[in-house]
Amino acid sequence: MSKKKKSPHYVCTYDEARKMSAKFGRFWVSNCGCREGGKGCKRSRMDVCLFFVKYKQGSGSGIHPVSRRFVDGIFKEAKKKHLVARPFYDFNNMSKDGGICFCCDDCCGYFHSNKWTCGKGKFIEKTDKKTCTNCGDCVKVCYFKARRMRYGKLVVQKKNCYGCGLCIDVCPEKCIQMVLRNK
Repeated sequence: MSKKKKSPHYVCTYDEARKMSAKFGRFWVSNCGCREGGKGCKRSRMDVCLFFVKYKQGSGSGIHPVSRRFVDGIFKEAKKKHLVARPFYDFNNMSKDGGICFCCDDCCGYFHSNKWTCGKGKFIEKTDKKTCTNCGDCVKVCYFKARRMRYGKLVVQKKNCYGCGLCIDVCPEKCIQMVLRNK
């Protein structure tokens, strides 16, 4: 029986990402390698790869130390632009967090290629269909294709939900919540 290799990245909600970053006192940021190496990103700024551990190089160029205030600005940008919080493990110790990339479907290799893997978060969506008005706002921000419209009704494919929580941020009816994923 072979062991499944642990993905270096996983998905989490903004609340989880903020709590994670609160545990650290020093930060570094680099440009996003996907944004630099691809066609560019139309959705957000380039310097959104946050590190909790000092490395010689980031996923892209320009790694440098930043303040807590700068980090708060990244979180504000991520929420405004609907970027997925995708923490990664410390390259030297896969049991500790090393930082967070903030990704979108515009340029990120994790959404455009099946050669890279990403672990699902510990939460999963739960939608109250009685309160849902089938507006489709949540479908537009679901980069994992867990939410779609069919014949004017919202259809949720839970197996595709990675637990980012972006759907909650845009739901005008507040009928979505994140619940613990059954393992």
